[in-house]
Amino acid sequence: MSATISRVCFELTISPELIDEYVARHTPVRADMLAEIAAAGRRNYSLFLGDGGRLVGYYETLDDAAAQAYLDASPVAAAWEAEMARFFVGLEGRPDQSATVLTEVFHLADQLADAGRDRP
Repeated sequence: MSATISRVCFELTISPELIDEYVARHTPVRADMLAEIAAAGRRNYSLFLGDGGRLVGYYETLDDAAAQAYLDASPVAAAWEAEMARFFVGLEGRPDQSATVLTEVFHLADQLADAGRDRP
């Protein structure tokens, strides 16, 4: 039996005047924070920057609630998020826990697999 992977996509907005600094802070991210993200169980984590400071993030995990709890309890993650909080517009609380989660409406692999099951 294989584990089900959760795909999580979220959105935040960066203050336009802080975009260059935000990008610099992620080029690269501190090693201790990278290790915490991995230890939390997040994989294939990416951030995408759009016009006007629109930031979209994506990651996969076997247990998002456990990953969130791990990072919520992590002093490393708390320190990183405290440093990063000033970059975001209209955000209350830690960025990792306060981002707007987007609803997945299509995933190619899932639909291809479902289509294959429907065939005789």
